[in-house]
Amino acid sequence: MPKSGVVERWFKKTKPPSEGAMRRVRDVILAADASMSERVQYGVTFSSSKSGDFAAFVRYREPGMNLRLMRGGRLQGRYPHLEGGTVKRIRITDEKEASARAAELKAMVKEWCSLGDAAKARKKHRRQPMRAKSR
Repeated sequence: MPKSGVVERWFKKTKPPSEGAMRRVRDVILAADASMSERVQYGVTFSSSKSGDFAAFVRYREPGMNLRLMRGGRLQGRYPHLEGGTVKRIRITDEKEASARAAELKAMVKEWCSLGDAAKARKKHRRQPMRAKSR
């Protein structure tokens, strides 16, 4: 997927301190699957596919890169650098670390894109059966 001119302008305007790491992660995400695209919304950049929003750069004015995966709790693969519960994130300090995490990021994108409509559906929570009151 070609890079978005809107996102390029966002980088030029915002000048995040960890721009190199963010650009490297962006390149990995966009190259991982042909269905990935990007946009700027709510002042941040989003990566999306037909499965819905994959991730957004957050806390971008601080050193280091934080990528928040919107529905990261739906990923089933083993991703050792993914942190959190339902909304997961990966933190990367610099461009070198971004390159070192490229295979893991690519695997996350590929799994996300393979989820299709299941990624967008509301995750069902099982209700606990009610216990009978003892007298």
